[in-house]
Amino acid sequence: MSKADVRKRLSTMMANHPAESFNYKQLAMRLQVKSMDTKRQISEVLKDMAGDGELEEISTGRYKIKQSGSYITGEVELTARGTAYIISNESEEDVFVTFSNLKHALNGDKVKVLVYARSRNRRPEGEVIEILERKKATFVGVLQKSANYAFLIPTGKQFPYDIFISTEHLHGAENGDKVVVKIKDWPENQKNPVGEVVEVLGRPGDNDTEMNAIMAEYELPVKFPANVLKAAERISLEIPQGEMRTRRDCRNITTFTIDPKDAKDFDDALSVRQLENGLYEVGVHIADVSYYVKENTVLDKEAYARATSVYLVDRTIPMLPERLSNGVCSLRPGEDKLCFSAIFKMDAQARVLEQWFGRTLICSDRRFTYEEAQEIIEGAEGDYKPEILLLNDLAQKLRKERFKAGAIDFDRVEVKFNLDEKGHPTGVYFKRSKEANKLIEEFMLLANKKVAERIGRPKPGKKAPAFVYRVHEQPLPEKLEDFNRFVARFGYGVKTGSRKALTTSMNNLMREVKDKPEQNMIETLAVRTMAKAAYSTDNIGHYGLAFDFYTHFTSPIRRYPDVMVHRLLQRYLDDGRSANKEKLEEYCKHSSDMEQVSANAERSSVKYKQVEFMADRLGLEFEGTISGVTQWGFYVELEDSKCEGLVSMTELDDDFYEFDEKNYCITGRYHHKTYQLGDRVTVRVAKANLVARQLDFELVKEEGETVVRPQRKPDGKARAGSAKKPVSKSGVRQKGKRKEKPVGKKTVKGKKK
Repeated sequence: MSKADVRKRLSTMMANHPAESFNYKQLAMRLQVKSMDTKRQISEVLKDMAGDGELEEISTGRYKIKQSGSYITGEVELTARGTAYIISNESEEDVFVTFSNLKHALNGDKVKVLVYARSRNRRPEGEVIEILERKKATFVGVLQKSANYAFLIPTGKQFPYDIFISTEHLHGAENGDKVVVKIKDWPENQKNPVGEVVEVLGRPGDNDTEMNAIMAEYELPVKFPANVLKAAERISLEIPQGEMRTRRDCRNITTFTIDPKDAKDFDDALSVRQLENGLYEVGVHIADVSYYVKENTVLDKEAYARATSVYLVDRTIPMLPERLSNGVCSLRPGEDKLCFSAIFKMDAQARVLEQWFGRTLICSDRRFTYEEAQEIIEGAEGDYKPEILLLNDLAQKLRKERFKAGAIDFDRVEVKFNLDEKGHPTGVYFKRSKEANKLIEEFMLLANKKVAERIGRPKPGKKAPAFVYRVHEQPLPEKLEDFNRFVARFGYGVKTGSRKALTTSMNNLMREVKDKPEQNMIETLAVRTMAKAAYSTDNIGHYGLAFDFYTHFTSPIRRYPDVMVHRLLQRYLDDGRSANKEKLEEYCKHSSDMEQVSANAERSSVKYKQVEFMADRLGLEFEGTISGVTQWGFYVELEDSKCEGLVSMTELDDDFYEFDEKNYCITGRYHHKTYQLGDRVTVRVAKANLVARQLDFELVKEEGETVVRPQRKPDGKARAGSAKKPVSKSGVRQKGKRKEKPVGKKTVKGKKK
C-alpha cells in the first residue's frame, strides 16, 4: 500500500469519527492492517498529517482529526440514553452530540457548540465547547447513604448522573429519603457532580412527598414571598368612586359566570340583552387584573416569574396570591367588580356587527356551575333560562362557522380523580366538554380573536404596533405522513392535499373514533402531530383554530400573557406608542416555556395518581389497548381508567421478539406472533412503582385464544372493534432504565389553545 493510499484511508476513517482519538495500533486494527511495515507507515503518516495541520496530537502518539466547522449557540435536549441534540435558531437541523462530548451539559442548558464539518449523507454532529447558562441547579431523587458519603439517585428521566454528597452536606437527610440536592461543583475530569442537600421532602411513596417532589423537580414555588403577600394585602376590596366614574357601567345588564363546580376564582363573565330589530348585545367581561397589578411592582414581578397557574391533581399553584385570585379580582356574584370587556352587537346568525373594547364596571347576578347550565340547556327550569338558551344558540352558530372555516376539533378526554382526605385516589373518571363548556369556550375564543384583530389589523395607512399573539403553525408534512401510517392500522386516514382537506378529514376522523377503544390513543397522537401553540410578537395566525389573528385576553388571573394583552390593548386604545417588541418577545418566550413546565408538571401529577390508584389493584386483570411499542416492550392503556403500563419484552418468552419501528409492532422471530399498536389485550397489574411513576403489566394467558386484531371494514382495511381476550405469556418486568419515548406513547392532557 502506498503512502498516499494510507493517508487517504486514514483521512476518511478519522473524518467519519470526528469526536474520537486514535493511536497507530487502533487505526491499524480499524483498517485491518496486519503487516508491521504498513503499521510503521501508518505511524509516519500520522506524524505527517499532524505536521500539515490535518490532525492534532492530543497526547503522545494519539491523534484526532482537526475540526474545521462552525460555532452555534443553542439549547441542550437530552435523550434518556445520555446523548443530546442541540436546538438552535442558527442551524436548520438539530446538532447531535455524543455523551462524551457534552462536557457535563444538561437538559435545557444554553451552550456553545462546535459543529463538525459535515460528511455527505450524515446528520450534523458537534461537541459542546462551553456551557453558557445552566437551566437548573437543583435535582430531586432518592438518597443512598453509606458510612462516609452518599449519592443522590435522580428520579428525573433526563439526568444521567448520580450526585456525590459528602456527609457534612446531608443536613439531616437519611438513607432512602426523597430529597432536593443542589449541584455545588463539577470538576472537568470527574464523572459525577458534587452537591448538597437543600431540602428533605420525606419518604418515597407518601402523597405529600411525591407531590412536593414534582413541584421541586419542575422548580415550582411552594409559597409566595412575604413581601408579595404584604403587597396583596394592601389592596383594598373597595373600588374608588373616582375609578367607577371613568368606566362603562354594565351593572344593570344580566350578567353571570359559568365555571367548574370546584372553581374558586372567576375571571370571566357573560352579559346579554336583547336590542331593537332582533339584535343582541353580548359582553365578555374579564377581571381587570392589570388595574391592581401594576408593571414592575413586586406583584407583577412575581406573576411574571410564575407566568401561569399550575393545576396538579390535589393542589393549585396560583400565579397570583389568593387575595387577588379568589377575592379582589374574582367576579363573585353580588359584588361590584372592575373588568376589561369586549362587547359585541350581534344578529341572530351570530354575526358581529359592532364591537367595543374597554374598561367596565359589572356586578354578576348568578354563579352557575357547568352542570347547572347544562341542565338548563337540556330542558330543566332554572334562573336566566332564556339568556342561557340564547347564548347557547349563538355559541353553536359561532362554532359551526369556525369549523366551516377549517378549525380542528380536538375534544380530548381529561382524566380526573376522586380523592380521599389524605389525597389518595379512590376512583377515576373522565371529564368531557358538553354544550355549557362549549358555550363559554366560543365566546372566549370570539373575544380573543377580536382583540387580536383590533390591534393586528390596523386602519389603512397605519402600521400594526407590537403585540402579544397566540400562534400555532401548520403541521410538518413528515409528521402528517407518520400519523397517516399510524391510523391506517385502524382503517382510517386523513387527506393532506390542502388545509381544507386536512381539517375536514381530521374532524371526520375525530368523530369516527369517538367512544372507540382507540379514541384516546388516536386523539393523543393527532395532537402531537400538530405544532405546539406558543406566544409570539410575530403573528402567523392560529392553524388549529383557523384564525388569522388570535391572542389570550380572557384569563389574566391565571396567565401572565393575558395581563400583558390587557395593558397593551389599553395603551393602543389610548393611541399610545408601540411597545418595545424585543422586550415583549422575551416575555413571550418565558411565558411559553413556563406553560410547558406547567403542562409537564400536571402530567406528572396525573401519572403519579394513576400509579397510586393501580397500586391498590395489584393482581387484578383489565382490558386495554396497546398504545406504544418500543424495543423493550409495549405499553398498554387500560380502557376503564386510561392508566398506562409496560409489558416487558423479557416477559414474552415463547419466542425471540424483535421491534419493528416502521410497522409499530414487535414480532416473534420463529413463530411470527405479532403485538402491534392498537391490539386489544388483557393484562394483570404486576407492579406499581410510585417513586418512578411507572406501572408494569403482565399479559394474561388464556388457552385457545389469540391476540385481538382490529376488525376489518368491508374494503378490507383494519378497524378497531370488540373481540375476545388475547393470549400472551405472563412474566415479570424487564429490569433496567427505560430509554427513549415510544412510538405512539400517550400524554394525559391535550393541547391548550
